[in-house]
Amino acid sequence: MLRVQVHLSPEATPAHACSLDTLDQAGFGVPCRYTAEAGDTLSLDVPAVNGTWRGIITADGNTLTGSWTQGGLPLRLVLARQAVAIERPRVAIDAAIPAVDVASLREVMDADMAAALDRGELAPKTGGGVAIGVIEHGARRVFVYGAVKPDSVFEIGSITKTFTALILAQMAAKKQVRLNEPVRELLPPGTVEKPAGEGEVTLLDLSDQHSGLPRMPDNFHPADPTNPYADYDEKALYAWLKSHGVALAPNAPFGYSNVGVGLLGSALAHRAGVTYEALLKQQVTQPLGMRDTAITLTSSMRARLAPGHDPSHAPARGWELDALAGAGAIRSTAADMLTYLDAQLHPERLPRSVSLVAAGRTLRSAITDSHVVHADAGPGMHIALNWMRVDETGSYWHNGATGGYSADAIFSPVRDFAVIVLSNTAPGADDFADAVAKHVVQRLSGQPAVSLAPLSK
Repeated sequence: MLRVQVHLSPEATPAHACSLDTLDQAGFGVPCRYTAEAGDTLSLDVPAVNGTWRGIITADGNTLTGSWTQGGLPLRLVLARQAVAIERPRVAIDAAIPAVDVASLREVMDADMAAALDRGELAPKTGGGVAIGVIEHGARRVFVYGAVKPDSVFEIGSITKTFTALILAQMAAKKQVRLNEPVRELLPPGTVEKPAGEGEVTLLDLSDQHSGLPRMPDNFHPADPTNPYADYDEKALYAWLKSHGVALAPNAPFGYSNVGVGLLGSALAHRAGVTYEALLKQQVTQPLGMRDTAITLTSSMRARLAPGHDPSHAPARGWELDALAGAGAIRSTAADMLTYLDAQLHPERLPRSVSLVAAGRTLRSAITDSHVVHADAGPGMHIALNWMRVDETGSYWHNGATGGYSADAIFSPVRDFAVIVLSNTAPGADDFADAVAKHVVQRLSGQPAVSLAPLSK
């Protein structure tokens, strides 16, 4: 269950401004519009998440009763007027200190993490832990806090999408696909009809999140909510696609789509004639020597898998992804992810061993191509091939979450550093992995840092 809060403006115009807060996901101020229709009917449109609510308002104006639709079947959602809005959680800030280098970072982080280890997100009773990997000017460190080890394995969730993007760049470099190629042409014959209009979803549209596809397909009905993606196979994906179609609306806006990138992974695998997992190994992990990065756990990785926890710190099972593997199925370690981020920072410095693998010979150019910005992704943000780029700093990032894990990856070509944070706890109202990643970047930069200590109640 996730709490939703909506702020409606009192303006007496046909289409009003509003904002939506997803309180248990730390999402505040998502722009929306509401429209008063005939009688007591009201509709809310939230383009950023491809979501719509439609229902009725009571005569006293105190209750909205209706249904929320976001890619799947409509969900009943009742909103009750509150006397006082629930505010964004207060964020404490630690004072700035001189910029810390990698060699000194552990000592600083030990002090900054003390309260979280004692009574916060990493307290012994939580079972929570984080692995932090940092590389700066070629110097790299991995250190951990809480109930994990330096070689612990984590689910990285949607950071998987950047691997799918690199596979796309690799196959484009080998002339196996074109970025502007319609995704329809990579799928089994007859999967989906060519749209009647001019616009058609391409591989690039899927990777830069401008495909117009919903966040999730409307035939996504998990048999097991604790492992929701396990039974969504290609048959279901292609059935949905046949019904939905691949027409591309003119000037489709940025819209984060799990099904879109999952479809991209499936399409690339079909063109290559192998599974997505085999394609991942062939094009990325094997050339880079990432032996602890995979979808199916080896016996060694399974022995080192950090047990997952939900936002309340209760045990959570791992997620298995079938047709949508390209959107979030990868497991990895902090050390392997540093290898991946180091390659992002310096594709021109890839080890000589990379070129000894056939797929490695195009990896340098493919990584460089994957950083080319293609579209906007909201205020102050643009998107390359699945990597978000912050305009002000020139840094790239992506985060990820599953039912029992959360992760953040950041790299800055401008300042020559990268940070990976892996947690065995899913994000709740406070995304601790995200806070840790920001904190590390701020300590490296000598800025005031978001505090990692629990807020006083």
